[in-house]
Amino acid sequence: MRPHHKFWPPRLPHAITPPATSLWQNLAISALRYPDKPAIVFFGTVMTWAQLKAAAERLAAYLQSLGVQKGDRVVLNMQNSPQLVVAHFAILRADAVVVPVNPMNRAEELKHYITDPDAKVAITTADLAGELARASDALPEGQRLQHLIVTQFTDAFDGNVEGNDAPPETWRDWLLTHHALPALAGGQVHAWKDALAFDGPLAEATAGPQDLSVLPYTSGTTGLPKGCMHTHASIMHNAVACALWSVATAETVGLVVVPMFHITGMVAVMHASVYAGATMILMPRWDRELAGRLISRWKVTNFTNIPTMIIDLLASPNFASFDLTSLKTISGGGAAMPQAVAQRLFDAYGLRYAEGYGLTETAAPSHQNPVDHTKQQCLGIPFMSTDARVVDPETLKEVPQGEQGEIVIHGPEVFQGYWKRPEATEAAFFELDGKRFFRSGDLGRVDEDGYFFITDRLKRMINASGFKVWPAEVEALMFRHPAVQEACIIAAKDSYRGETVKAVVVLRPTHQHTTEQEIIDWCRENMAVYKVPRIVQFVSALPKSGSGKVMWRLLQEKEAPDVAASGG
Repeated sequence: MRPHHKFWPPRLPHAITPPATSLWQNLAISALRYPDKPAIVFFGTVMTWAQLKAAAERLAAYLQSLGVQKGDRVVLNMQNSPQLVVAHFAILRADAVVVPVNPMNRAEELKHYITDPDAKVAITTADLAGELARASDALPEGQRLQHLIVTQFTDAFDGNVEGNDAPPETWRDWLLTHHALPALAGGQVHAWKDALAFDGPLAEATAGPQDLSVLPYTSGTTGLPKGCMHTHASIMHNAVACALWSVATAETVGLVVVPMFHITGMVAVMHASVYAGATMILMPRWDRELAGRLISRWKVTNFTNIPTMIIDLLASPNFASFDLTSLKTISGGGAAMPQAVAQRLFDAYGLRYAEGYGLTETAAPSHQNPVDHTKQQCLGIPFMSTDARVVDPETLKEVPQGEQGEIVIHGPEVFQGYWKRPEATEAAFFELDGKRFFRSGDLGRVDEDGYFFITDRLKRMINASGFKVWPAEVEALMFRHPAVQEACIIAAKDSYRGETVKAVVVLRPTHQHTTEQEIIDWCRENMAVYKVPRIVQFVSALPKSGSGKVMWRLLQEKEAPDVAASGG
């Protein structure tokens, strides 16, 4: 027995046998079982499971009428919305492959997501359509998009909605503006409503477990993003496992604010919800007041998030008016949950924040904390059907318990390899004990109970006079300071030490008079001297990615571009 098995949820098996069907079948079955039950709620507008299936089928038929064939890659560039779910499953129903794209990307970046997967069709919202068209138009004729399907946000909800379901006032222009459709050089632009009104034939679905389903791209530390080849089987495993782990049923109501273009939102939330027949309350982006109102209004039971969202929600001046008593499961990842914040959640609601860990390459979670046996600032234990180890990054030999090394993962959720990059694929895998392990690129350790802890990215390290400083560790410590709302640790140049530690800090509204020196003095009292930030910079907000993670690399590049280039 592995050490972590004694903390395993007693109701769950260590490994599962996922359905040998396509991801589309999960939606088809939920629509058959729960036709009139809400599948999606978006600013008060309800879409039932039967309506979701019917819309996805009509769009799938339309895609096929445009020439989309089995295995073709289709770009999906959207914020969270019913249209994203419809389009995602329509692409799968057409036996094609979803290429999810971060809607924050601009035209120059979008070119890569068109050319690398050889995409000829894209689906997007009207506010983003211009960027996609510009990206396509700038490409050589043979590499351009042929078709662009464009939806308005108001295709999916009533813009006159009032009360707790209404969008924030600051979002109204963004959501309610009706954008004219762009022109597409050498191609056609199609309105969403026209596509969904299509009543042409739909070919039989033939995709099986081993066919490609999704091609999400890694952000990458160097070079252009790489596409991760996921089959129906790899996504299916984690969709089912996530549903089981979070005890999701048809009665579950989930707040979906983590972006579904990102692997966590896509698999651990959307696909898990579709498999279980759970109701999804969608938010297109984060807003603490709207989140608080929706949890209260729809009696949300499950909330997957980024820890920064919880920090923000608890800081709301209206927090006392929110009713969070319906919450049964609260979990997330992407960053460590500060101990003080986790304790506040537990004291107020009896909720244990269950952190998890995973990568685009592992279809979201490869590790998860058991809800009844959580450890804070911890990745958790290897997920269902998963073998994870810590190895020496140089020798690839397993290191003793407690020692730092690279986290490596073997399991059915691991991707097939990088699209068109055989060398990168080969470098990412190695054999250990007769198994094919994926190299995460993350440094971590395992404790005596079999729980994994991350120390940092292999390349995110500060070398101060030979002392290795791991930023994540310093950040976790700084969260304990009563004045610190958020902190990001980067390297700064130092004429004596080579590199020194710098903290970029967001102060709590109640502690705006705190000085830089007070922060430094506190750190001196609470951590080893070589870890102490020598420089503190106060900012109003930290830059965050579309998935809510702090963009430390951006701050690093602004501070010391040569440090960032060398991997810091």
